[in-house]
Amino acid sequence: MSEAALREAICRTGASIFSRGLTHGATGNISVRLDDGWLMTPTGSNLGNLDPARLSRLDARGAHIAGDPPTKEASLHRAVYEERPQSNAVVHLHSTHSVAVSVLAGVDPADVLPPLTAYYVMRVGTLPLVPFYRPGDPALAAAIRDHARGHHALLLANHGPVVAGSSLSAALDATEELEETARLHLMLQGQSVRPLSPAQVAEVRAAFPVKG
Repeated sequence: MSEAALREAICRTGASIFSRGLTHGATGNISVRLDDGWLMTPTGSNLGNLDPARLSRLDARGAHIAGDPPTKEASLHRAVYEERPQSNAVVHLHSTHSVAVSVLAGVDPADVLPPLTAYYVMRVGTLPLVPFYRPGDPALAAAIRDHARGHHALLLANHGPVVAGSSLSAALDATEELEETARLHLMLQGQSVRPLSPAQVAEVRAAFPVKG
């Protein structure tokens, strides 16, 4: 896909995310990998009102070379890409249900959500919790590196999800699956729940390996 087409795809994706209430105000950011760098949404931008010509262009060293200044979370995106050469897009949101799960006490930091559905297992897999760091803190990027080597989907404590994919559409699909599973998990609080068994999870993973 050409750079022009990727710019349009980022803006369409942002508008879709915003119109469906998966982000709000000037929160969330999107990036895609180029042959010689990255495109990212600008700092302080509203995902519902992006301009293809004003998207941030970064070179292969991460230097800002064109467009508006990049998201303050640029180091977060770069950390994921550098640890996951197979990933070509990253979506980071402050989506309501995922954020709600990220502030729950007593979750398993190695795998925050239970495997409620086969599609969660197929599109998300396991979901580690990254400890809290303030937005833009270089230490957050370092913590993300440690988790991104083995996982394409992460949940930042008291912050929100970060999801990588082989394409922008794949990253968005996984982000939406994570958000829907988080919503189900919260709806089922206090209920007797029957998640997939370890054998069922293994069967799904063998048939549909997670690609991120």
